[in-house]
Amino acid sequence: MEATIQQDTLAQELALPYAVSPDAIDFYRRNGYVKLKQVLSPAVLHYYGDIITKLVFRLNTLIKPMEERTTYERAFLQVMNLWQEDEQAKEFVFSPRLAKIAADLMGVQGVRLYHDQALYKEPSGGITPWHADQFYWPLESPNTVTVWIPLQETPMEMGPLAFAEGSQHVDIGRNLEISDDSEAVLANELRQRNFPMNDTPFDLGEVSYHAGWTYHRAGPNLSSHPRKVMTMIYMDKDQIITEPRNQFQVADWAKWLANVPVGSHPQDKLNPVLFSY
Repeated sequence: MEATIQQDTLAQELALPYAVSPDAIDFYRRNGYVKLKQVLSPAVLHYYGDIITKLVFRLNTLIKPMEERTTYERAFLQVMNLWQEDEQAKEFVFSPRLAKIAADLMGVQGVRLYHDQALYKEPSGGITPWHADQFYWPLESPNTVTVWIPLQETPMEMGPLAFAEGSQHVDIGRNLEISDDSEAVLANELRQRNFPMNDTPFDLGEVSYHAGWTYHRAGPNLSSHPRKVMTMIYMDKDQIITEPRNQFQVADWAKWLANVPVGSHPQDKLNPVLFSY
């Protein structure tokens, strides 16, 4: 009974609105990301973090030794659409509190889920190279955003997410998959163009939101503990599916959008509306 009461209380917290300040909204729209403190309580992160962690280790298929992995594989263990695997994980992924923040930052009337993904950077895990997420998505509008939720305090030695401020506005490297090449090319381009980089640690309960075309990266995990992160990708509820422009978008179109015809809106079954005014 006590466990049920606790779960109900924590689920209610995931539904409570979070007031996004006008300054935070302005910062997001200028810089392509924003970090927000005290979005989730330690109790919520502990409870749902344990559920997510168990799912990650049950569903993970990457078992090669670290020295045999590619740069991308060394970056993190990646497990997607946990909401389809567990009802309590679904509670977390479908949080109206987190979805409303996404809608407010983008200035849209509502948001759909594109998909969720857990990203666990193991001890000795390598860098996450510079990249922009929307390279992978066959979506027309730039009104897309990812919430990045560390499930623990994340100091510099764990490799917190870093952002190139304002980079969502420039068309550089948009044809690059996440790789050693994207790290080298984008690091050089962003440095030459003098984009400021924010690579500060994350407090417990602090989360970030970054736009689909914002360039970001993360350092290696030099600690002795996994860097556990849960993410959800949101899109404008009125998003339009476009003709895939690369092989990755072809795969995403099939997996996350069920090959819904080009020019259509995503369907509610796979891409439900999580918040709407």
